Amino acid sequence: MNQYDGFLTDRGSKYAVSGGPVSSKSDAVAFIKTLCRTKKYAKATHNTWAVILPDGTPIKNDDGESGAGIVILRMLEREDLTGHIIVVTRWYGGKHLGGDRFRRVQDAVRHYLDHAPL
Repeated sequence: MNQYDGFLTDRGSKYAVSGGPVSSKSDAVAFIKTLCRTKKYAKATHNTWAVILPDGTPIKNDDGESGAGIVILRMLEREDLTGHIIVVTRWYGGKHLGGDRFRRVQDAVRHYLDHAPL
């Protein structure tokens, strides 16, 4: 599991991005469960994620951050990255970010794609 904690903040909200290889929906669910065994991730406001399975099946989960899963999924599609889950975690900082929250999700995914060994 590749993790980049707390590399991005915006108006009090903190972001982290994690990811790793998965080959099925059950692997993706297990990845999230493993991530959330860490108390700070379990207490996060949102653990939004997406993956394109090796067979081409797209799966996403917004975890309450409406629309964020599709942002991750579209970036995976543009990179033609399959079999690799990316999770963007947000700890809400008390101020609504509006549309900027999608920019922060994009920033997190871009950071992951640029720095993680894929």
